[in-house]
Amino acid sequence: MFSRWGVWGQPLLSALRTPTSHFGGGDRVWVENRRGAIVESRHIVHAAVVNGEGQLIAHAGDPDFVTFWRSAAKPFQALPLVEDGVADHFGLGREDLALACASHSSEPAQVALVRDFLKKIGCAERDLLCGPHRPLSDAVAHDYETRGVRLTAVYSNCSGKHAGMLALAKHHGWPTEFYTRVEHPVQQRCLAAVSQWTEVPEKEIGVAVDGCGVACFAMPLRSMARAYARLGSGEPLPTPHSLVVAAMLHHPDLIAGEGRPCTDMMRAHPGRVITKVGAEGVYSALLTREGLGVALKVEDGHSVASALAMAAVLAELGLRPQPASLMARPITSSRGDVVGEMGVSGGVVR
Repeated sequence: MFSRWGVWGQPLLSALRTPTSHFGGGDRVWVENRRGAIVESRHIVHAAVVNGEGQLIAHAGDPDFVTFWRSAAKPFQALPLVEDGVADHFGLGREDLALACASHSSEPAQVALVRDFLKKIGCAERDLLCGPHRPLSDAVAHDYETRGVRLTAVYSNCSGKHAGMLALAKHHGWPTEFYTRVEHPVQQRCLAAVSQWTEVPEKEIGVAVDGCGVACFAMPLRSMARAYARLGSGEPLPTPHSLVVAAMLHHPDLIAGEGRPCTDMMRAHPGRVITKVGAEGVYSALLTREGLGVALKVEDGHSVASALAMAAVLAELGLRPQPASLMARPITSSRGDVVGEMGVSGGVVR
């Protein structure tokens, strides 16, 4: 148990459900917002922990809760770069593979590396079909706003993934135009990879359009966790998936960025864990030594709550200590005064 304040394509799955939420049981995890002494809101968490054999070994709420994997699926969308020989063909290194898996912060060094990635594959920024957006890091966003930096597609947190998709298209001789469309061979190849690693048949995976314009995939949390657990399988090295894992473990600074939860959790335990955020309260992780995959969803899509919940679940699974900034989160007024706190309650059942 956690201490109270510690630690357009195919149809959606017909099994889409919205579970009823209850409190007080040992299989419940929730994140509370407390303002003063009063609980102002609760963010319900569903989680699945799966081992390399595909067995559910721990859960909270509904481990079969169906949701979109969003950016937490990026490692599996990047796997064809290695499996299909794209990385060897273009001489892509660990930094390139890490960026293909990243939801980066648009830091200057990260943007420069994506530009280098594009040069390696003979593409230009104009080939990217991801739109620009405010950087995910408030510090980076404030810096760019102060300096009047014009944000373009390469600044998108998904620009590394899109560069990888362009590389995949060029390697196979597929058109690079409209590579984001669900029916394009690039997106169909990514769907096949997701199906292979989650062991969910393609026809049972919900497909829609992600925020950056490419396909995104819906399935049960248990299946997402299974895929992450399989990334940690002890097959003889090197394998395509081990190269992707190594790239992520060696470059936590590229997976997210300074002061962001994915990077902080991975830096706190070098080589021990991969954490990957997705939009709308989704998070996935791999515990490398234990070979455990974790997937969770905050039911109302609260992103801060999802990071706190992932840190708490990892701690309960033995990965301690977690960064102090993820043990609890202060709630402040517009003047900066601390007026409350967010924290995790409940625990997973094994």
